[in-house]
Amino acid sequence: MYVLCNDRLGKKIRVTCDQNDTVKDLKRLISAQTGTNAARIVLKKSNIVYKDHITLADYEIHDGMNLELYYM
Repeated sequence: MYVLCNDRLGKKIRVTCDQNDTVKDLKRLISAQTGTNAARIVLKKSNIVYKDHITLADYEIHDGMNLELYYM
């Protein structure tokens, strides 16, 4: 599956991942594409901040979903 991440500055990143990956794994994949440290990346949807240790399936993140990407 793939997930789209929008950083609100005009950069959209498409990341290929698996439903069993954790949010931390997704951040590492995003980090590899952007060059930003994975510890500085925050993923949100609406007002929900995704925690690192929970899987994408538990958050019901599915194929083609858009997430908001923020930098700390």
